[in-house]
Amino acid sequence: MSGAAGGGASSCIGAAAASCSSAGSSSGPAGTGGGIAGRLPSRVLEHIFSYLDLPDLMRCSLVCWHWNNCLADENSEVWRSLCSRVLSEEALRSDILCNLSTYKAKLKSFQHALSSHDCSRNVYVKKNGFTLHRNPIAQSTDGARGKIGFTEGRHAWEIWWEGPLGTVAVIGIATKRAPMQCQGYVALLGSDDQSWGWNLVDNNLLHNGEVNGNFPQCNNAPKYQIGERIRVILDMDDKTLAFERGFEFLGVAFRGLPKACLFPAVSAVYGNTEVTMVYLGKPLDG
Repeated sequence: MSGAAGGGASSCIGAAAASCSSAGSSSGPAGTGGGIAGRLPSRVLEHIFSYLDLPDLMRCSLVCWHWNNCLADENSEVWRSLCSRVLSEEALRSDILCNLSTYKAKLKSFQHALSSHDCSRNVYVKKNGFTLHRNPIAQSTDGARGKIGFTEGRHAWEIWWEGPLGTVAVIGIATKRAPMQCQGYVALLGSDDQSWGWNLVDNNLLHNGEVNGNFPQCNNAPKYQIGERIRVILDMDDKTLAFERGFEFLGVAFRGLPKACLFPAVSAVYGNTEVTMVYLGKPLDG
């Protein structure tokens, strides 16, 4: 929270939340909200909520039924206002987030984007907040992890290259212990027991420094085309990692993943190439 207006709104909301949750305590954390705050008109609440940041809004949604209902519309002015403050104009106007239909989903995707702090020193995240740029450094392989890792549930995200692949271009997952930079041009993801990757150049699956076969498992599998969106599906309940291309399910690439916090990750070798990752949320079945 920053600024006098935001700080004041946050303090006001905190006091109101105490009143609302206290009045609705008999109904548990999502009570009906019989206090003063629970009886505020929706348009008044929405105006106040429009000054809050995402963590504050997530807490507000748990206060009482009335507040939760006000925040249920993921395309409301509350979420639109927050999007305009948090996301770059490029991200909102371009097709980067075209597969996300609500403002709240776009904000959540930004929360899960590639990290500008958990990456090789030879890469940086562009101002749009979603695209990784690799500097033209010789004899180096460079990667990045997503901001948030997963220990449970099912998660999907899209990744696509917006420049040449070079000799190695790997997408997959990694633990916090996996390195994000090494010397030479190698398949960094999958080079140890802390990461799992699919090399889009030769279609090899990689883990623990070994090739685990070709993917997808079909004759004459098509090569990756620049700009093509690959959907990655991580199932932490079944401990599997799968991929889709063009809404075609390519199959499960890895099984028996460990019970650990796993992060979306990429590694690249080509100078000035760019990779974009967009978190989609829970994958749709079927």
